[in-house]
Amino acid sequence: MAEPVQEETVPEETVLEAQGLSKTFAARGGRRGALRAVSDVSFTIGRAETLGLVGESGCGKSTLARLVLRLIEPDAGTVRFAGQAFTGAAPPRTRQMRRQVQMVFQDALSSLNPRMTVGTNIAEPMRLQGIGTERERQEAAQALIALVGLRPEHADRYPHEFSGGQCQRIAIARALILKPSVIVFDEAVSALDVSIRAQILHLILDLQQRFALGYLFISHDLSVVKRIADRIAVMYLGRIVEIGSSEAVYRSPLHPYTQALLSAIPVPDPRRMRVAALGVVEGEAASPLDASDLCPFRGRCPHRMPVCDETPPALLTTEAGHSVACFLHHPPRAAAA
Repeated sequence: MAEPVQEETVPEETVLEAQGLSKTFAARGGRRGALRAVSDVSFTIGRAETLGLVGESGCGKSTLARLVLRLIEPDAGTVRFAGQAFTGAAPPRTRQMRRQVQMVFQDALSSLNPRMTVGTNIAEPMRLQGIGTERERQEAAQALIALVGLRPEHADRYPHEFSGGQCQRIAIARALILKPSVIVFDEAVSALDVSIRAQILHLILDLQQRFALGYLFISHDLSVVKRIADRIAVMYLGRIVEIGSSEAVYRSPLHPYTQALLSAIPVPDPRRMRVAALGVVEGEAASPLDASDLCPFRGRCPHRMPVCDETPPALLTTEAGHSVACFLHHPPRAAAA
């Protein structure tokens, strides 16, 4: 039986590099202006590393994921895999490089072709890429079905016959079929029950260790991200406002928005059986139609200073591996340098 992915020991390296990604959409519904969904976002992902991307709904997380996969084209910026340019590559090269990055969506059932069996769904990316014979593709699909914890006979069934957790396993198997170096998980466990979610997270971590995969793990659930991510990037209205190791971000969050997110995690009180007060920030959220380069959080920030209305804060490092875009931690002179 064909092996879907070859295990090997590899040195640590950057497998994905996004630099200065920006994307603006025209406003709809008769409104003037443009919606800035992603603004000058940069990050890297190393082999066998998970970058967690967190932020409230509408902050641009899913748009950023689609830019990384080139499902939509950026207005500015570049994406590179293992040092090779993905954005701007010629169509034949683009098609070949798409094997390097795959995506697992929140609604796995909707992402699967209902008219195809599970085995065919999993093998379909190989067919589209012109890889292997029909028999080889089915053997690879069977190997992955077993790897993600499903039974061999499941290959001949259809997606609607499976539970949400099983469909997510099928989607993960399909993502692995092309032997990618990076997988993007877009809210991939948010719709699952807690017990099933734990099983899928365990599977995701096991596959990463087995195949040295890089993950971009997008979620609004900070407790899940804390469990799975090596580093965390916090996004607000299209911009990364803080990025650092998971331990550093949770132990000592620097940006006021990150602090508000973390304080909003319910904490059980065993004595009174209630939750701690939620972190609430005052003021109106800035509109994504606001084209200003100034801090998008300034309208809700309890630490707002005059400089916040004059100069954009740069994302600068405060300590090893921990960066923040906030004048609380960078004097204006340093931020402008």
